[in-house]
Amino acid sequence: MPRALWAPAVLALALVTLPIAGLLLRTDFARLPTLLTSDASLHALRLSLLTAALSTVLCVLLGVPLAVVLARSTFPFVRVVRAVVLLPLVLPPVVGGFALLYSLGRNGFLGYLLDVTAGITVPFTTAAVVIAQTFVAMPFLVVSVEGALRATGEDFERVAATLGARPATVFTRVTCPLLLPALASGVVLSFARALGEFGATITFAGSLQGVTRTLPLEVYAQADADVDSAVALSLLLIVIAVVVIVVARPRSVEGVRA
Repeated sequence: MPRALWAPAVLALALVTLPIAGLLLRTDFARLPTLLTSDASLHALRLSLLTAALSTVLCVLLGVPLAVVLARSTFPFVRVVRAVVLLPLVLPPVVGGFALLYSLGRNGFLGYLLDVTAGITVPFTTAAVVIAQTFVAMPFLVVSVEGALRATGEDFERVAATLGARPATVFTRVTCPLLLPALASGVVLSFARALGEFGATITFAGSLQGVTRTLPLEVYAQADADVDSAVALSLLLIVIAVVVIVVARPRSVEGVRA
């Protein structure tokens, strides 16, 4: 390894770790248990874990088929479709929130149909939180799964097809097992991204305590009222993210190596 890489590598590490160190130095550890066990903090934590889990399930149910279609299909304009699917990766979350609001809100074309035909209002509900999180998190799973499909190629699937296996059998018996390591990695990334979502959530779902106020929104709400509480909740979010990434992601990496 060239020695010249050490300097930028150390700077990159410092860029990530020093802000966290500053947060630790600002934390009031004497009040930390009280701040983390307050009613508002516990409600926000439960809501964050619940909505992040539900959005991750939606990412799997919708993102895996989408990734397979993008990786295996040759229909025209597939690159344009892929660019649209990956747009939330680079789109500012608040812009995504406005897009959801003006499509699923009462004045949006889909929201109006839901309101008139079924009396369903999506914005500023817990369901809106799940939709917003899914919107920003699903591209992470699609990227992981599609990349794995392109890396493995189609040889195994073609062999199974020549042996008489139907497309559904090929997908369940051949494609899915090949995708498991990448799927595990995508699930971890999607859950972590959904857990930390702020911009799209506050724009599309609002900040209603016990209904739509997740941990990131609770941090924002406490930033002016009680800085110590905001810092404690920020530290909690960091700990949860580290646990998710360190504990779950290495298992997926080990699966790839195996």
